[in-house]
Amino acid sequence: MKTKYICGAGACEMCLKGCSRRQDSKLNTYDWLCDVPDAEFVTDYVEVQFKNTRKGYFLNVNRIPLTKGDVVAVEASPGHDIGTVTLIGKLVLLQMKKNNVRNSNPGDIKRIYRRAKPTDIEKFEEAKGREHETMIRSRQIASELGLDMKIGDVEYQGDGNKAIFYYIADERVDFRQLIKVLAETFRVRIEMKQIGARQEAGRIGGLGPCGREMCCCSWMSSFVSVATGAARYQDISMSPQKLAGQCAKLKCCINYEIDAYVEALKQFPPREATLETKDNTYYNFKTDIFKNEITFSTDRTMGVNMVTITARRAFDIIAMNKDGIKPHSLVADEKPAASRTDSPDILGQDSLTRFDKKKKKKKKKKKKGTQDENGATKA
Repeated sequence: MKTKYICGAGACEMCLKGCSRRQDSKLNTYDWLCDVPDAEFVTDYVEVQFKNTRKGYFLNVNRIPLTKGDVVAVEASPGHDIGTVTLIGKLVLLQMKKNNVRNSNPGDIKRIYRRAKPTDIEKFEEAKGREHETMIRSRQIASELGLDMKIGDVEYQGDGNKAIFYYIADERVDFRQLIKVLAETFRVRIEMKQIGARQEAGRIGGLGPCGREMCCCSWMSSFVSVATGAARYQDISMSPQKLAGQCAKLKCCINYEIDAYVEALKQFPPREATLETKDNTYYNFKTDIFKNEITFSTDRTMGVNMVTITARRAFDIIAMNKDGIKPHSLVADEKPAASRTDSPDILGQDSLTRFDKKKKKKKKKKKKGTQDENGATKA
């Protein structure tokens, strides 16, 4: 098997020491310190990723020379687990701080035993092959016990002595009897872990309406609640089919630009503000941030007698209403002056066809013939 190098030109120094910026696995952290000299020797903490989104931070007590992508055997409770090294060096400390992992007491953090041996990987693959069958059987057991829950995934520990059952439930579930039955059926230690709909979608994966891989299964590691108010700020259609993602929750991407919209709306009057004219009262119907325009309607719930004006004109009318003045209409009385250019095109120099040659139509001349002695005309 040929080794693939990042630079594509052979065994460069960055490739040999395992320094990689590429996103070769799900939820990979962008290693922007990979080419900094001695950055990987700052700390002995190592980030290890297991199945799907589960990550852990372990202490490399034995100072094993590890690189990104190495398969290692780490301490577990009980036994050991098998995972892949996803980050080393100083950036691990920043990730631990981001994820609120305390490293004040090194004794609380589990250790890395060794690089995984062929026997470790063989045992891990054997346990991994039982996951799907275990998930199907556990769903049947939960249904027989009448529990209102859905087991979405099962993850076996590397040594096969423990299984983590990921489940989804709308309400609190008493699964004590379920744990007893699962332990008797599969003869392993059972751990139940509740996840939300967004986490389940991230574990399953898929493509979003934008055509790219869903954010929850590609780079998002923490999920923030999305409110319908974020869609209203951006004037997005409130149709559930357009707002909901594959997890049946509001799309996470609705939160991406909300801060920019909130900042831009500070240049507009409040949505609750009404404009008074001599004939009608106008209510805010739609705000166009990009055009800096507001559309007003004489009805609160639907578009009736709609008028579109600029935000500056709306502020002027609000100030006039405070002084007790009601204009005849929302539109400014003065007509906008015609736009003038700095250098008027007197000679028609801005014409796109000024260099085109005009074809002159040639008039065909009739040839006059000569007559011979007999009166016949010759050409």
